[in-house]
Amino acid sequence: MTDTSTFRILEPAPGVFAYYDGRIAGVRLHSPAPNWLDDGAYSLGIASYAIVEGSEAIVFDSHVSLDHARAVRNHLEGLGVTRFTLVLSHWHDDHVAGNAVFADGPIIAHRLTRDALISNREKLENANPPIRPLVQPTEVFDDGLTLAIGGRSVEALHFAIHSADGVVLRLPDAGLLFAGDVVEDTVTYVSEAEDTPKHIAELGRLAALPFRRILPAHGAPDRIAGGGYDEGLITANQDYLRRLVAGEGRDGALLSAFVANDIAAGRIGYFEPYETVHKANIKAMAAAGF
Repeated sequence: MTDTSTFRILEPAPGVFAYYDGRIAGVRLHSPAPNWLDDGAYSLGIASYAIVEGSEAIVFDSHVSLDHARAVRNHLEGLGVTRFTLVLSHWHDDHVAGNAVFADGPIIAHRLTRDALISNREKLENANPPIRPLVQPTEVFDDGLTLAIGGRSVEALHFAIHSADGVVLRLPDAGLLFAGDVVEDTVTYVSEAEDTPKHIAELGRLAALPFRRILPAHGAPDRIAGGGYDEGLITANQDYLRRLVAGEGRDGALLSAFVANDIAAGRIGYFEPYETVHKANIKAMAAAGF
């Protein structure tokens, strides 16, 4: 069992729910020992999302545990939802851990997500904590896919940012962009350092989409509850990566100083656990030759 006592449900827009957990100092869900759930997703805060229309829901990511996914499903069933479509933002552990809870409906992912889940199956199923069973997608797409929920259209779009298989959702009639891990507040986590120049270019393509507000997987709960972020979140993440590519940050300056201008402008906030992410990013970039 995974503790869900700090799990909270936010409603950033009518019919849109954010299922948020984490960013609580001194609290750990799984173990005092290092593990991906406590030291990554939970420490930084994480949200999965649902778009609800009548008896249907599109769920974006299945959260960090089976118990979290069950809490999401229980809430939606309480609203009268009987048909679930799960869309995965990418293959990383904190986004797929609850897949099994939605295995009675379509599980949609980018083709590269399916490939990564297959090739990393043993690693994920034996992780700490283990993701078992690891349920695979039932449907895949390449560039994009349009889904219908009630009378609304939802676009699933591929952007190779953070991870080669990154997917975002766009809900055009509400002006919402569900961003997964392609942007974060305070800064993005560099998981494929060698491809960072491509990620920077892709962020430019992302910014060109028509939207009004951004709902990221990793962000501040009050900003998410208030309707999300504006395009400045993309600007801040893109600028951060550009500076890493230029070799900045190796002088050991704290993240708070490194992104002080973006914080002052309100594009992002400051959350101290991202100092650890920043150090890891600099190390990864150096190892990749930047």
